Amino acid sequence: MAKRLVNNVKLGTFVLGGLLFLVLLLYMIGRNSNLFGKTYVLKARFENIQGVVAGNNVRFSGIHAGTVQKVKILSDTVIEVTMIIETKMKSIIRKTALVSIGTDGLVGNKVVNIVPSHEPGEFAVAGDILPVKKAIATDDMLQTLYKTNNDVAVIAADLKTTVQRINNSSALWGLLNDDAIPRELRTAVANIRSATGKAGNMVNNLDAIVTDVKNGKGSIGALLTDTAFAKNLNEAVLKIRSVGEEADALAVEINKMVAGIQQDVNTGKGPVNALLKDSTMVIKLNTSLENIQKGTDNFNQNMEALKHNILFRGYFRKQEKQKAKNN
Repeated sequence: MAKRLVNNVKLGTFVLGGLLFLVLLLYMIGRNSNLFGKTYVLKARFENIQGVVAGNNVRFSGIHAGTVQKVKILSDTVIEVTMIIETKMKSIIRKTALVSIGTDGLVGNKVVNIVPSHEPGEFAVAGDILPVKKAIATDDMLQTLYKTNNDVAVIAADLKTTVQRINNSSALWGLLNDDAIPRELRTAVANIRSATGKAGNMVNNLDAIVTDVKNGKGSIGALLTDTAFAKNLNEAVLKIRSVGEEADALAVEINKMVAGIQQDVNTGKGPVNALLKDSTMVIKLNTSLENIQKGTDNFNQNMEALKHNILFRGYFRKQEKQKAKNN
């Protein structure tokens, strides 16, 4: 009886152990843990893991690479995710690879995605912390979509109002139905095309002028490029400056002369003062001029009388004939 009891206990213990092992095996399989393959550990730190839990898949460029081992809170802003990665990925995943959190489908489980970076780097080893890429949360997407829907609704309402105003505008429809507008538009386009062509020709001509100037052609080109011309111009400037200096010196001498004449006039020296200030001298001069005028008149009268004199008449007639012959 006692032996049978011992056997029952052993059998119960064996069955219970087998059940526990089976449960553990199913749990590990459910977590996609690599029970029989070689693995190594990589880590990533996020501000928000968006519902990632132990057992979620880890993918590299869409290929299954491992599972999430555990999630640990380091601080109020840092959460560390430990990932079990298959050993065959050691020669693929680099330290510069970016880790992000995604979703398996639209409403599926969370997935940790590892994508390669375009920057060169060494291969990641066990215990390395990979840089993370901030993922867009579903709540943020919904909030953005909600705002976008509101904006679209406002735009649609404004567009509806605009269309109604356009439909009710007789002036606009009259403008659209005017057959003369297309012809005027074609004419305007032709004018613009013509103006553009003329502007192009003008630019080409201006470019040719600039090229000629650079090559030293024409007066401006010679002025800018001919060193001999520049030398002559400098010499001319120097001569003009010299003439100006001589003119200044001459002006000084003239001023001195004028000052001397002015002094002579003011001090009563010389004939100029006598002519300008001596009234007696002026009277004498007037009298002399009157006497000269009278003497001239008397001389003319005497000469006229001689012309009619018998003794001198022949001489004067001979003079008149000679004068007429010369003319």
